[in-house]
Amino acid sequence: MTGKTDLVRSYFEAYRTGDRSVVEAALAQDFTFTSPYDDAIDRNAYFERCWPSRDLFRSIEVERICEQGGDVFVLYRCETRDGNAFRNMELHRFRGDRLLGVEVFFGATRKDGVFAPQRR
Repeated sequence: MTGKTDLVRSYFEAYRTGDRSVVEAALAQDFTFTSPYDDAIDRNAYFERCWPSRDLFRSIEVERICEQGGDVFVLYRCETRDGNAFRNMELHRFRGDRLLGVEVFFGATRKDGVFAPQRR
């Protein structure tokens, strides 16, 4: 059995490479996604709102990952194609090996080493 941290790493890699089938297979049918822009949206809304945005990223790098009580916390850094960079934290909740929910906590955006206001 693969550890949950390995599963989360595989989701980030699938997001980076555009392999939507990996993520679709991982999500529970009652999956929810929450961020400062989204309040517990379902899997269909997640793919409509969040999946297309993956084309905006030049890189996605997992910096730290920790499993606690069956949940996985991950800190990652993204660089966008327009030169912005930011770090976010996510909480991944599981039911067995299926991803039940993700909560995203946004970090500051920087461009050329200087704070840049975030836009949706």
